Amino acid sequence: MRYFTLIIAFLLFSCGKKEDVLLPKSNITIVKDVQDLSPIYIFFKVEGKDTIAEVNRKSSIISTNWILNIDKRLPLKLVIPEVMKLQEKKRADSAHKNENAENYYSYADSVGKNLAFLPFTKVFYKMEKPTAGSFVVYFSKGKKRVFMGNQEIKISEILKHFYSIKFAKVPDLVFLFDKNMSYEEYIQYKILLQKDVTHNLDTLPVEFIF
Repeated sequence: MRYFTLIIAFLLFSCGKKEDVLLPKSNITIVKDVQDLSPIYIFFKVEGKDTIAEVNRKSSIISTNWILNIDKRLPLKLVIPEVMKLQEKKRADSAHKNENAENYYSYADSVGKNLAFLPFTKVFYKMEKPTAGSFVVYFSKGKKRVFMGNQEIKISEILKHFYSIKFAKVPDLVFLFDKNMSYEEYIQYKILLQKDVTHNLDTLPVEFIF
């Protein structure tokens, strides 16, 4: 079944009115196909001078794979609190829980011209600054590289740099994202992390948004 067509149809005509979700784009596909899914939408809204993240999860079923279609224009500080609420609801519903059901972010593959998906089921978010003692990888708004300590490096070199340091006690590796970056920039970072870093890790680092 071509879920891409159904999703686009929903985006164009929701509840009888036009509602658009502008998806992030990338030239890399992490996951190409997801079956047994429930779409959830987070729209970009403006009320006066305020930007609002408006959630529509009417079609979500706990036991299915959740696809989050989020507008790329939203800042991370508005997106992640809504994502955390959705994660908590799904994790807490033991009666309908399906251990095989995953959560994915959707984005557009600009090369393959298809809808692509990025898993984030095992990610835990915190809307705060990391505690002292953690080893922080900082993702700054508007940068193509990341900061580890005082050094700016490529994303593909994160693990190499981390394992090259002789720690007296190996600290927890955590990711810190600038809360003011756009959701699109966050997804582009996450795609590169999945491609070059996190697929090599047994446990995903906690992600801080600050």
